[in-house]
Amino acid sequence: MSLTEYSRKRDFKRTAEPKGRLDRSSKRHRFVIQKHAASHLHYDFRLEMGGTLKSWAVPKGVPFARGEKRLAMEVEDHPVSYIDFEGTIPKGEYGGGTVMVWDKGTFEPLSKEPLKELAGGKLHFILHGSKLNGEWYLVRLRGGRQWLLIKGGSDMKPVSKKMDDTSARSGKSMAELAGSGQAWKSNRATSITKVEKVQVRKLKKASPTTKVSAVRERKSSVKFIEPMKARLVEAPPPGEWIYEVKFDGFRALAFKHGSKVTLLSRNKKDLGEKFPEVVDSIAQIDAEEAIIDGEIVALDKKGRSSFQLLQRYDMGQARPAIFFYAFDLLRLNGKDLRKETVVERKAELERLLTGDLGIVRYSASLEGEVGKLLKQAQKLGLEGLIGKLKNSVYEAGQRSGSWIKLKLHHEQEMVIGGYTDPEGSRKYFGALLVGYYDKKELRFAGKVGTGFNHALLESLYATFNKMGQANCPFVNLPEKRRGRSGQGLTASEMKRCHWLKPKLVCQLKFSEWTEDEKLRQPVFLGLRKDKDAREVVREKPE
Repeated sequence: MSLTEYSRKRDFKRTAEPKGRLDRSSKRHRFVIQKHAASHLHYDFRLEMGGTLKSWAVPKGVPFARGEKRLAMEVEDHPVSYIDFEGTIPKGEYGGGTVMVWDKGTFEPLSKEPLKELAGGKLHFILHGSKLNGEWYLVRLRGGRQWLLIKGGSDMKPVSKKMDDTSARSGKSMAELAGSGQAWKSNRATSITKVEKVQVRKLKKASPTTKVSAVRERKSSVKFIEPMKARLVEAPPPGEWIYEVKFDGFRALAFKHGSKVTLLSRNKKDLGEKFPEVVDSIAQIDAEEAIIDGEIVALDKKGRSSFQLLQRYDMGQARPAIFFYAFDLLRLNGKDLRKETVVERKAELERLLTGDLGIVRYSASLEGEVGKLLKQAQKLGLEGLIGKLKNSVYEAGQRSGSWIKLKLHHEQEMVIGGYTDPEGSRKYFGALLVGYYDKKELRFAGKVGTGFNHALLESLYATFNKMGQANCPFVNLPEKRRGRSGQGLTASEMKRCHWLKPKLVCQLKFSEWTEDEKLRQPVFLGLRKDKDAREVVREKPE
């Protein structure tokens, strides 16, 4: 219980957030929930315990239905005086944005030693607030800082949209707080960044009437860059190559502009709400502007990336430790780096990623004989390697062959086109019917019946109920016989199948492709929400 980390992150000459101090004399059990429009909107949940406010960031807000779970990221202790803090933190400062006292009151711990219980990873309590009344739990997950906020007791009616945007302290809305005289202002004469100053000087030469606001508007817009792609090969072609670990996660581009961070998947989906800890860590990078290419991964106990573990983020199960491995730098402080070689870009990236950056990690280059590197990767149980020509530039959206992937295991993205009925004790469905696109036609590749637990079966089935269609989406069905692999679907078997709109993409591992072009021993790893179904083709090494 220390406020050292709280003080380290803030310059109290630039923000009016309270400095505060430990207050061990207080025996009160107060709570506050602050709605916080920072880089991404979230709710800060704080409990007064042991002289400080124990604090968690809850990206999706408090759960209202019994048993409903929400991810809560533990953050640094805050001073007790923070319980009344409301207004705006200056842009460019840590946590810059509008803060509302969304709810406040007292909480009743349902144990004799709540601090000891919290240290053990679980706390059961009742909230008595102006908006919230009832039981909740906090349960720590593997990974240290990740918790679940769970609704206990009975259901509670969710607050209205108007109440959600009304302060429990002042009665003001978020918009009113952002523009009110309560705004906590910096002592700086101006909040223009160094990059913006250069832009202002250039624009003034062209047009003396140019205003700074025009520069800010231009900077704030994120221009998407489609990630460069790697080509699957059996062996690297001639040339000088560097290698990196091939991660099994979500490819992501991080766009940093001042204090604002946008995290986008390769199909332009916003990943920031799903992975707020990545956004917060990117925000700590010492750069006014940067575009970073990397991979969001979950690591198992041996430090290997696991796509199956990553799926737990959506399942309400024990969430693993999440990291962002950065492997390329496309832009830095106004300079486009895509025409520089990959070696030069990675050197600049390594210099940038210094100090404590939370869960951001630098993906180092590996040099040496590729056969030895692959053997070592296999011993470590890795998926494979990514190879990059030393003199290669960044070719956005291209699969030119300057980047290659060498896989040690057979994995493939597939489109889900239907499912079969469950058999025996299994509920919801039996197997997925999957395929890939070939010349704009969806071709059936097999049935996938393993890799599911009860929660996953239930979750997928709920999704399927919204996507049903009458007709089979596969062009190569029915088949005359099941084939040696047993993966074929005959006309009689198709009568027991349920068809889906071919929009969901999943990741599978399998032993090999059979002679009749079906997957042998496929295992479901998880859904891929970062890839469009039309992009899924059969990967063949060159």
